[in-house]
Formats: sequence, C-alpha cells, structure tokens
Amino acid sequence: MKNKTAFLKLLKKYALITLGCVIYSFGVALFLDANGLAAGGVTGIAIIISYAAGGKIGTGWLIIILNVPLFVLGAVFFGKRFILSTLYATVASSGLIELWSRLILPYMPEISNILIPATAGGALYGAGLGIIFRAGSTTGGTDIIVKILRKKFRYMKTGIISMLIDVVIVGAAGIVFRDIDKTFYTVISLILFVVSFDLVLYGGNTAKLVYIVTTADKSEEICKKILTELDISATIVDGKGAYTGNARTVIMCAVKNYVFPRLRDVIKDADPQAFTIVTSAQEIYGEGYKEHGGEEL
Repeated sequence: MKNKTAFLKLLKKYALITLGCVIYSFGVALFLDANGLAAGGVTGIAIIISYAAGGKIGTGWLIIILNVPLFVLGAVFFGKRFILSTLYATVASSGLIELWSRLILPYMPEISNILIPATAGGALYGAGLGIIFRAGSTTGGTDIIVKILRKKFRYMKTGIISMLIDVVIVGAAGIVFRDIDKTFYTVISLILFVVSFDLVLYGGNTAKLVYIVTTADKSEEICKKILTELDISATIVDGKGAYTGNARTVIMCAVKNYVFPRLRDVIKDADPQAFTIVTSAQEIYGEGYKEHGGEEL
C-alpha cells in the first residue's frame, strides 16, 4: 500500500511536469523563438545563439548543451533525485520545442503584430514553468541558479529572482538583435512571464483570512455551517467588546478565494450584524495548504 501511494505520487509529479513542459514549449516554439524574442534564462541564451548562427543550430539542442554544466551544479546542491526530474523536464521541453517547430510552426498563421506573440509567449512560458516548479522540478539552466539563490534570499519570490537574471539576458539580446522594438516587446514578454509564473506558483497558496465577531449563540450556527457546508476548519476565541463590555465570540478561519463568497452567505444568513474583517493571507501552512516541511518555492 505504501509503495502504491509512493508510485501514484511520483506519477502525479511527472504528469504535472509533462503538462508544464507542453505549455512551456508551446510558448517558446510558436511565439517567442518564432519571432526572435529572447525568452530569458538558458532558453533566451539559446535563442540568441541560434539567431546569431543564422538558425543553423536548433534552439532545443542548444538548451540541452548549455544545461550540462548547470546540471552538475544542481546535483551538488540538490542531489540526484532533483536532477533526475530536471533532466526529464529539460529533455522533454527541449524535444517538444523542436517538435512543435517542425510540426505546427509551418502551419501557423502569419502574425503582423509582434505584441501578440510577446504576450502569449510570455504568459505560456511562465505558466508552464510555474507548473514544473510546483511539481518540485525545473527545466534546468538558470532555473537551477534561481533555486540556489532562493535558498540564500528566502524573502525574495522566485519570479523576481528569475526576472533579475533575465534582465541581463534581455539586454544581451538587444545588443545582438540590434532591434529596439524587439527588445521592448521582449521586456513586455518578460513581465508577462513573471506575472504568469508567480500566479501559477503561488496562486494556490493564497487565501483570505477572515475574523468574524459575533455573539455566542450565533457563533454555534456559523461554525456548524463552516464545518459542514464549506468543509473548512475554524478557531474560536472568546472576546469582549471594549465599549459595551459585552461578551463576544471571534471566529477565525482561512478560506480559499473561490470559497469566500459562500462564507459571506453563511455569515449573512446566520448573523447579518456580525463584524467581519477580511485580509489576504499570502501563504498558509497546515492541512489543505502547504506542508511545514515542504520545499520553499
């Protein structure tokens, strides 16, 4: 049973990595690389080299070549298990980039407005990479460097660190391509990448923290509905009104964004006069959310 659970967990992980690779490779092959927009990271470096070489070397193959020394660095910091999944993600995404470039790109309609591939490519690139990171892997390259820096600078989000590295690469792309317009659109693509990446990577961990100040009798009804109808937990704190001195019950609960409207309905039905405070919880650890011992993303 234990082996079956471990196998299913591993299967889910690689299914997520594969999904991320498909989305990521679509963004790079069909939008960024096809329009000479350096995506950032090793992918961006590969696009620059491929462009400088007149397209004689495929971007996918260059990604694999550039990753070799970085894999060694990743093995030192994160171990063999991390490198195995990263190797899979790198080979899969690079292979898919080459595949889409040959099978789909020739039949893509011509895009006259470069803003379209810049936004679509950046969003797909970021979303795909975010899924891969959530699965506990990377596509190699500067992603490995980002994870190493994330261990050192824990207060910085992964997307921000990645963006700082990519700014240097985009600057290099501007020099090589000698095209201010493309450099500008590459920056737009990079911004979309960071937004999309952080949204996918951290979006599932954000929620609302709700404080409901009500009376003892109304609190029982609210708590019952929270537990049964919303299937979330809550903490009850005894309180007292500072002005009136009357006893009050404070219900504190963390609720995911899509469940919050239902919680509002529960409060409105049980006690329309309840004093309710709603704040954003950026990260939550515990049952239903992130594990305390889990890897920091």
